[in-house]
Amino acid sequence: MTKLNLDRQEADFLEQTIAHWEKDGLINSDTAGQLRSSYDVKQFDWRRLAQYSFWVALACGLIAVASVVIDDAIIDMIKKLYDTPDIVISVIAGGLAGWFYYYGQKLKKRFSERVFSNEATLFTGVLFTAISVAFLGKALDNGAGHFSILFLLSVFIYGVLAIKFRSKLIWAFALVSLGSWFGTETGYQTNWSDYFLGMNYPLRFVIFGVILTCAGLYLEKAKKMPEFNTLTYIIGMFYLFISLWLLSIFGNFGDIEDWIKVKQTDLFYWGIISAAVSLGFMIYGLRRKDSIAREFGITFLLINIYTRYFEYLWDVTNKAVFFGVLAISFWLIGRKAEKIWNVRG
Repeated sequence: MTKLNLDRQEADFLEQTIAHWEKDGLINSDTAGQLRSSYDVKQFDWRRLAQYSFWVALACGLIAVASVVIDDAIIDMIKKLYDTPDIVISVIAGGLAGWFYYYGQKLKKRFSERVFSNEATLFTGVLFTAISVAFLGKALDNGAGHFSILFLLSVFIYGVLAIKFRSKLIWAFALVSLGSWFGTETGYQTNWSDYFLGMNYPLRFVIFGVILTCAGLYLEKAKKMPEFNTLTYIIGMFYLFISLWLLSIFGNFGDIEDWIKVKQTDLFYWGIISAAVSLGFMIYGLRRKDSIAREFGITFLLINIYTRYFEYLWDVTNKAVFFGVLAISFWLIGRKAEKIWNVRG
């Protein structure tokens, strides 16, 4: 009999399950022993190492590409060395992107088990696509500064590629590009002033995050685009909660000098709104068994608490007392939740 090869977390869960079944008399001790002997615990999680290694490699590659695209000195040096027009670089990068997409899809079909290396190959295509779009923008630039069009073009390119290759990674870049387009387009429409319809950037992205989160929920309930609905939901909430957190710190101020003149206590209501939204998502997640909403709510509720502490109480409160009160509060919440779970479960 071939044994299951489980990591430590999976093995602990299975051991608890077997012990529970044995305690309740659902299985006898012999069956429990057979179940325990049917799996082994991994001594080293090579899968996770591979995942992290690819993440680091891709992050380094992204930083390198961003440096090349953004750094004018490097671009000028490349132009001096090769004297290559921007449009030629764009075409070459686009061709390389197309090849990496083709090769990545080919690898995906032949070696479907190589999840991370296949995604890394597609991600390389994403980077070359970004280079191609950036240099295309440089080639076509007429001095108007309307570069948000490049982000919108990236949204369509990444969206089509994500659907074609069924790649969550590329879809994530499509949503990031969508957010970049929204931010730059609203800035361009106001001639890069501090406010758009009376909203600074964090407040704008609160609305953007709400729309994207609702879109993810709609796709999930309508059972459309099943590969991407959860990812859309997660990224939408990421936009929403990060923006709410920034709003709780800076309020609806678009200029840093105006913000410095105001006491942080005068912006307390933004903190209350941010905490209330976090608490609402936490309760919603607990009631609807939505782990994503629950985790976002809990995480950003804690972040809000710590942020308010550093804003208002850091210099006037004993640290041991403050964190002691927090510990007792969350212990009481945990005890209450445990009692409810024991009654209902």
